[in-house]
Amino acid sequence: MAVRTILDKRAGIDAPTLRKDTWWVPPVITFVVLGTFVVYSTWAAFQGSNYFHAPYLSPLYSPCLASRCIDHVTPTVLGRWWAISPAIAILPFPLLFRATCYYYRKSYYRAFFFSPPACAVKEPRKRYLGESHGVFLVQNIHRYAWWLVLPFCVFLTWDAVRAFFFPNGFGMGLGTLILCVNALLLNAYTFSCHSARHILSGHVDRFSRARFRSKLWNKLTWLNERHMPIAWASLLVVGFSDLYVRLVASGTIHDPRFF
Repeated sequence: MAVRTILDKRAGIDAPTLRKDTWWVPPVITFVVLGTFVVYSTWAAFQGSNYFHAPYLSPLYSPCLASRCIDHVTPTVLGRWWAISPAIAILPFPLLFRATCYYYRKSYYRAFFFSPPACAVKEPRKRYLGESHGVFLVQNIHRYAWWLVLPFCVFLTWDAVRAFFFPNGFGMGLGTLILCVNALLLNAYTFSCHSARHILSGHVDRFSRARFRSKLWNKLTWLNERHMPIAWASLLVVGFSDLYVRLVASGTIHDPRFF
């Protein structure tokens, strides 16, 4: 006869974890990479200079809000009262989308908040409040933030097209290639989002009665399954694109032309 033991509470484990593998490596890498990007992008956003070198425009400053897209020109879209870098008016929208992204939330919760540091690893807090209190309430608007970044897909795609048109005519430089890759990855990141799949191909009870949405769901699912590497690649290329344009605009490096 089977014997069933009923306890008042779950068994406790004093050790932080019983894992023997190097579980701490991914959170450390995330902390270093994501922390470096945050520091660099914040510094670059406040510079307000060296963000344009015809025909290249840094993605951190797109769309260009200046009367002419050159350094130290008062943004006409915002008015003469705006005396700081135009990137400060642009970045909150893509920042809101990335900060509330389901994948990025998992990453920085683990790396910065230890909530938890990894699977089967004890976190320092005894209570879990989720995203129902304080500043974390903003996490619930991710699906709405998706709509806010759609125009940036258009802006950066247009910037990639314009990167072929130099002051002396049509051509292609290394900066052109970098901005094209940046636009491609940004679009892939935006449309591989979980919210994008739901918004564009969800809202149905039976896919058998919505064949087009069913096919679209399958296509977006293929992209969604690759959301993690796309998220990292797009983040790194955004930072690298700004750095490249900044170095070319400041005269630190020369932009090689392919034709």
